Amino acid sequence: MQKFTRKKYNGGAAMLVAVIFFLFASATIVLGITEPILKQARIATDLVRSKESYFIAESALEDVFYRLSNNKQVSSSETLNMDAGTVTSSVTNTTNGKQIIATANVNNKIRRMRADVILGVGASFNYGVQSGQGGFVLENSATLTGNIYSNGSIIGAGNTIHGDVVSAGVSGLINNIHATGTAYAHTIQNSDIDADAYYVVKTSTAVGGTSYPNSPDQPLSGMPISDEHISELEADALAGGVLSSPCPYKISSNRTLGPVKITCSLEITGSPTITLGGPVWVTGNITIQNSAILRVSSDLGNSSAAIIADNPNNRTTSSQIDLKNSSQFFGSGLPGSFIFLVSQNNSAELGGGEDAISMDNSSSGSVILYAPHGLINIQNSAVLKEVTGYKIKAKNSANIIYDTGLMSTLFTSGPGGGYEVIEWKEIQ
Repeated sequence: MQKFTRKKYNGGAAMLVAVIFFLFASATIVLGITEPILKQARIATDLVRSKESYFIAESALEDVFYRLSNNKQVSSSETLNMDAGTVTSSVTNTTNGKQIIATANVNNKIRRMRADVILGVGASFNYGVQSGQGGFVLENSATLTGNIYSNGSIIGAGNTIHGDVVSAGVSGLINNIHATGTAYAHTIQNSDIDADAYYVVKTSTAVGGTSYPNSPDQPLSGMPISDEHISELEADALAGGVLSSPCPYKISSNRTLGPVKITCSLEITGSPTITLGGPVWVTGNITIQNSAILRVSSDLGNSSAAIIADNPNNRTTSSQIDLKNSSQFFGSGLPGSFIFLVSQNNSAELGGGEDAISMDNSSSGSVILYAPHGLINIQNSAVLKEVTGYKIKAKNSANIIYDTGLMSTLFTSGPGGGYEVIEWKEIQ
């Protein structure tokens, strides 16, 4: 009789259970290890995006503040699309100045910055020379140590400018200039540029750095002191009193002057020392000659003082300043203190040939010449810190040496040309 043996088909079940248990245990362990790692990776990515958002907001805030401080156009609200995200900046007026808010968004990571700024009591001069559409002309051995920004042409006779040179606008022209820095103009010709050159047209010009043809023209720049600011200074001078006789008002001995309004021409001759205690407004012409010394009173600290020639009834053949011989100018003795000689003569702006300010011989010192509507003529061995005018000519051995303290020059009163930061912080 044949015997049959039944096969067992449940062998290895324990091994299968063990394998499945091991897989579950391994998955649990792997997930337990990788989940914190992935979480940390997500946190790190969010942190990077958040930091990107913060720095974009900070950059937008700095950009708006720069434009406000340099009299450039600023919209009340604008949005910029960047590689990382977007940023929206808004500017609103406050009682004493403006409030700037910048909101950045990178992958829904939002950071917001705010700056409160007020209009400073002063003005910012960022260039050794700044001219309007009348341009800047260098002749003979005249030199400039500092940058120049001109809304008109910059024309020389091989003269050297130790700094950057900018001739703004579509008609911008740099001709026959040796610049040790970078040059910007629609047209550059017959020049030597030691650094880079940005232009549309370049002829007969050697460039030591990199040439950038077809570059955009630089924007026209406003003057650092507005007519409204000058009017404020005149009002402050008037508040100090009025001198109406003798006319012309002559000074030949030591004295303190200002704040005061003089209702005719002013003549300073001989070798007196004139101490300026505030703004002086002269409704006629100003002549300073011989070895006269003018200085800012030490009581004004690091502030500057202005002497203004402005006859509202005649700004074409009056409102002029004439500096000659060896007159000298000094601040208060502290950094950032200067004497401002301001002329409101507008002959050049109207196409005339009258000088708003003329400075020659060995006049020198901590003096800034300012004629926003007129011609400034500098010659012989005159030396000064900065000059700004509608049109400027420098010839013979005239030398302009820019002082960095002019980037934040204070007056004793009146509104300023720049803004001061009161608060700068991140907000919710």
